[in-house]
Amino acid sequence: MTPEMRKDSQILLKKGTLWQDIVRTTERAIRSGALLPIPTDYEFVEDSGIRFFVRILSSLKRKEEARRKMEEASVSGKSENPFLPYDGNLFVSDVSESHIALLNKFNVVEHHLLIVTRHFEDQEALLTIEDFEALWACMAEYSGLGFYNGGGAAGASQRHKHLQMVPLPLAPEGPEVPIEPLLAEAKFPSGPGIIHGFPFLHFFSWLPDDIISSTYAAARKTFKLYSIMLREAGLNTPDAEILKKQSAPYCLLLTRHWMLIIPRAREFFDSISINSLGFAGALLVHNKEQIELLKKHGLMFALKTVALPR
Repeated sequence: MTPEMRKDSQILLKKGTLWQDIVRTTERAIRSGALLPIPTDYEFVEDSGIRFFVRILSSLKRKEEARRKMEEASVSGKSENPFLPYDGNLFVSDVSESHIALLNKFNVVEHHLLIVTRHFEDQEALLTIEDFEALWACMAEYSGLGFYNGGGAAGASQRHKHLQMVPLPLAPEGPEVPIEPLLAEAKFPSGPGIIHGFPFLHFFSWLPDDIISSTYAAARKTFKLYSIMLREAGLNTPDAEILKKQSAPYCLLLTRHWMLIIPRAREFFDSISINSLGFAGALLVHNKEQIELLKKHGLMFALKTVALPR
């Protein structure tokens, strides 16, 4: 058995089963009341060559109540971790020896998957090869956008390390990921580069066409790219053996075709929280006033404001 096969054997997810498990778990969790989807309307807003997909929340009552309880627990010294123990009604599958897959309890996007470490690791810890391996085990199952909010200033709402994945396409029409028209100009096949249309610090890289042929090979490739991108951005780089803390917040986006990292300056543009999905061209606002604010200032300007300057 080769080292690569031995590494792949750490994956517990049975190939060809994840999507069906997500659908079945979703149906069961809705019936039991464990899953509480948050309804939205949406608008498309064009700016800087991107047709941004902006969801407008119909109700934040459920999520705000959960956030309030967690804040109260934090103040009282009883920090609450929804992943330890996790709600069994939200459990989708074992992914690897180090990760499990859960549904996002307060989902805005249907079939929103959380890829969570079995044991506590801080969300500000740098990603590991095992994190990438678990993510790629899921990415190989169906077309999705994987992302990671590295710390509170990057939009993370929980301290327990969790990667996330949402199905593609992100919007009901247009490209699978709204920012893709700007990516088409990227002509650097051998390593990370800069997208001309992004007015903020970032690093982008295309991935090999056969990236999903081996979970562990994909993990090694993207872990190496992740390290290079962080170093180019002036941030701490991970260690293959030792868990290290990030030196600054950042967002990570990944598909089967490309990978993007954006260092962050802050979470909010005015009152609007922006996480990794914002840099994919999909934003979330609380009300019509917030979407009008985005239209007034420009969505690309909002992203530039919460990122670092180029």
